[in-house]
Amino acid sequence: MNPKVDFYFNKEKKWQEAVEQLRLIVLDCGLTEELKWGSPCYLFQKSNIVLIHVFKEYCALLFFKGALLSDTDGILVQQSENTQSSRQIRFTNALEIVEMKTILKAYIYQAIEVEKAGLKVDFKTTAEFAVPEEFQSKLDHIPALKTAFEGLTPGRQKGYLLHFSGAKQSKTRESRVEKYMPKILSGKGLDD
Repeated sequence: MNPKVDFYFNKEKKWQEAVEQLRLIVLDCGLTEELKWGSPCYLFQKSNIVLIHVFKEYCALLFFKGALLSDTDGILVQQSENTQSSRQIRFTNALEIVEMKTILKAYIYQAIEVEKAGLKVDFKTTAEFAVPEEFQSKLDHIPALKTAFEGLTPGRQKGYLLHFSGAKQSKTRESRVEKYMPKILSGKGLDD
């Protein structure tokens, strides 16, 4: 147990018993405990394997390379349609965790083996994401915008494409494109 992480388990009043159970199970698998992104993160030889995090309706174990795991028990959840690599196992109470202890350890050990084998998730390329016509029109008519967008990292490009295409109405997509054009032109990502 890493003392720097203890505060997390003390602050989670609603999920305290559940996340403490998860912590014991994960640590029993021989992983190193660190604090990353404000949550307990567990590593194998400096590689992220699993993270404990809480939400309003559930707490979860997030497997960083969950897409590569064999989900024999059908318990891995893709957080959103755009999540490519990670998968969660969600819990609504501590008893579920205790009852699933053996299964959870099997998934954790499988995730460690994936890391040992050096397996990588094949991420979609930016070209595989749809470019909304409202944004494509701007790229076609403003060469500086096209150059700036192409100069962004693939992750930043994907962030913009997902944000723009996430709007259902053309008017909203157009508004989003207009709002973020200055950021793109200055070489910044959506959340920079």
